[in-house]
Amino acid sequence: MDGILAGLLPILCVFFVGAVVFISAAVRIVQEYERGVIFRLGRVQGAKGPGLFFIIPIIDRMIKVDLRTVTLDVPSQEAITGDNVTVKVNAVVYFRVVDPTAAVIQVEDYRRATWQIAQTSLRNVIGQSNLDQLLQERETINETLQHIIDEATEPWGVKVSIVEIKDVELNSQMVRAMARQAEAERERRAKIIHAEGELQASKQLAEAAKMLSGEEGAMTLRYLQTLLEIGVEQNTTTIFPVPVDLLSGMLNKAGKSQE
Repeated sequence: MDGILAGLLPILCVFFVGAVVFISAAVRIVQEYERGVIFRLGRVQGAKGPGLFFIIPIIDRMIKVDLRTVTLDVPSQEAITGDNVTVKVNAVVYFRVVDPTAAVIQVEDYRRATWQIAQTSLRNVIGQSNLDQLLQERETINETLQHIIDEATEPWGVKVSIVEIKDVELNSQMVRAMARQAEAERERRAKIIHAEGELQASKQLAEAAKMLSGEEGAMTLRYLQTLLEIGVEQNTTTIFPVPVDLLSGMLNKAGKSQE
């Protein structure tokens, strides 16, 4: 009896080890944010998960795909805008896998493929835009880029949700030219505002002169009020003109008295 057990013990050990290896190779655990694409003898069987499931060792093969949003930095791209200005632009792309099976069987490396598409699309869109559009209408350009990249990556099971241009770099000559342009624009606006102020002031003065000339004695009262304001200030000597209407009135009275 002991001899039989001694002979079976190595066989049982080998069987136990084989069973452990088989179970460890057959059991697969996929996280909540992952899916496992199963291939059986080279043919895709679909995506499974999340949770625990079994595959057939040697016959089945599983590839895990992460479904979380990926942040992809697009390096600085040098391009020429539609108005022949050389700029360097970088961007950031947010995307995620919505079809794990397509992301595995339709493209070798969906991350690298999306990265390459983002670079070429960024250069193309910059080449079709003017510098003013690139600086002032960035939101529109972001939407255009998102649409182009999303349309290109859709067959791969990738959904591009957001594309944002981060920095726009200009050469030093263009920066100085833009600074001069901005200064000239500020001077133009200042001159326009000053001219509008002068126009409004002249209109007000004309209306005031019309009102004073229409009322008898109004100019004299205004003249006396001005003298009173001058007298408040402590001036030793004050020289002031005499209004023409006041002189004419005095001369008329003097002429009548002589007659």
